[in-house]
Formats: sequence, C-alpha cells, structure tokens
Amino acid sequence: MKKRENRTAPPDPATLCKSKDPAAVRELLTKVGDKWSIFILLTLEMFPDCRARFSAVEKCIPGISQKMLTVTLRNLERDGLVLREIFPEIPPRVEYQLTQLGESLLEPLQSVLDWVNRHSEQVRKSQTRFDEKSGRKR
Repeated sequence: MKKRENRTAPPDPATLCKSKDPAAVRELLTKVGDKWSIFILLTLEMFPDCRARFSAVEKCIPGISQKMLTVTLRNLERDGLVLREIFPEIPPRVEYQLTQLGESLLEPLQSVLDWVNRHSEQVRKSQTRFDEKSGRKR
C-alpha cells in the first residue's frame, strides 16, 4: 500500500480522479457501477454476439422489475454502451446488444468481480465483527 503524505488541505478532486472533470467521472461511475447495469452488461455478454431480447435478459437477472430493466437499458443505450434494435414484426421484437464501448467495459468489470469473489468472505467477517461490536443487528 502506498504511504500517504500528511496534508493540511483536502486533496483536489481532479487529482483524486486523475481527471479535469471529476463530476463527469463520478456521474459515469455511478451509472455503470450500479448493480443493475453491471448485471445487464454481464448478461448480454453471455449471449451470442452479446445480443439478446428483452425477455431473455429479464429471465437472467433475478429480482429486476420490467420497469427497472427498461430504465437501465435506456440509460446504457444513452451512454453508448448498449444498442437497441426494434424489428417491425407483430408483435414487435426488441433486441439489445453491447456496443464496442460496452464490450470495452467488460474486462474492468470482471476485475472488480474477481476482487469481490476473492474478498467477499473477508468483508462478511468484518461486517459481523463490526455489527457484534456496535450492537447492530443484521
């Protein structure tokens, strides 16, 4: 772990994010870091050509409502991570596919998931110790 310097003033957010626009970094991290976005991106990766119908995505993500799936897919589409294609059939068929930008996010997401898998038990034990010490009930 890197040793921290003693500072008298708080760090500049731009330095913290290594960006000239820390607000944009925070906004995008909030969007792609929420649980539904992560599950949707990883779910689409499982399908051939990273492409699937709405109902297929919905079946793969336990606990997500149709509304939340719709809202999250629209946000991912707006951000350029997912492409939505409507087929003029009866009934209409809608498919979603990862864009190149969306696919480029899969490797960093997998790194975070690998970290979670390696450390989840350690985090749970810490939570239990904290809860017992503070009298907090789970």
